Amino acid sequence: MMDKRFYSQPGDRIETVDPVLVSRYRRFTRANHWVTAASLIVLLLSGMALFSPSLFFLTGLFGGGQTTRWLHPFVGILLFFSFLLMFVQLWRLNLPRPEDVTWVGHIGDVVKGQEEKLPELGKYNAGQKFIFWAMSALIVVLIGSGVMIWEQYFPHLVSIPVRRWAMLIHSLAAVAIILTFILHVYAAIWTRGTIRAMTRGTVTGGWAWRHHRKWLRELAGREGRGPAK
Repeated sequence: MMDKRFYSQPGDRIETVDPVLVSRYRRFTRANHWVTAASLIVLLLSGMALFSPSLFFLTGLFGGGQTTRWLHPFVGILLFFSFLLMFVQLWRLNLPRPEDVTWVGHIGDVVKGQEEKLPELGKYNAGQKFIFWAMSALIVVLIGSGVMIWEQYFPHLVSIPVRRWAMLIHSLAAVAIILTFILHVYAAIWTRGTIRAMTRGTVTGGWAWRHHRKWLRELAGREGRGPAK
């Protein structure tokens, strides 16, 4: 965010005010988030390459079909454990709160950007919580069904009919997590100032006051100072 300059008349600068920055994510949390995101992208591309012969050309991104078949399940394991670390850190903050119901009821105001009509929110709104829990559930389904169809290491874990069902469930869960991931990225881009939280670890005080005022008040209370300091 650039410095704000105030003028009494054109050409006369009176005051320069630096933006107030609020810490939102630690370095470890940000690094873990990007590992999770990179894993999802690799799984998306490699999974599509293995799903349909028409998309097999995507295996060229990973060094060929054999490498892709080896890489996909191991990156799936990486995704599971990287998201598990994130889950342990954030699950309490994503529990439903009464204000989430009000937020959902005012979804039209959310789309219009009329924040003044919304309740004061904690660190995450209902939409972000939906993304978090949807990702949590889908990753569990994907790792479970993925192990069932991983014939190289678990050839006799389940019967062939069960493996076929696992393949179907794995494919459907993959489509669902891709859509969830797209929604997450779109929302981050649409809400200006959000991406810097995961690149720099901070947000501006104005952003925090506009979107997560309850969280900002709690943060200021823990630090023993007002949000404007």
